[in-house]
Amino acid sequence: MIESPSDNRAPDSRAIAARFAALSHPARIEILKHLSASRCCSCREVVDHLDLAQSTVSQHLKILVEAGLVRFEADRQRSRYAVDHAALAGVSASLRDLVNSCCASR
Repeated sequence: MIESPSDNRAPDSRAIAARFAALSHPARIEILKHLSASRCCSCREVVDHLDLAQSTVSQHLKILVEAGLVRFEADRQRSRYAVDHAALAGVSASLRDLVNSCCASR
């Protein structure tokens, strides 16, 4: 089973910034799209879909996992990855809250 952190506290500004930073590369957006279309994928499946070097995809997946946007599971010789939909929804909510707080007086 692919697991995500169980910390239910509201993310602080650093955590929100780390997630936005993880979303700041076009390859990582494409990886999230591909993972979202599948239940979970191996790194090799992402490599085949995006036509990027395995080392490049591994590095991007590592960033997404560290930001909490993708969940990781060791599966025999292959690692499996899946989007953490709750974390991605949290990014959306954080952005909505930021926009609302900045634009409320306009």
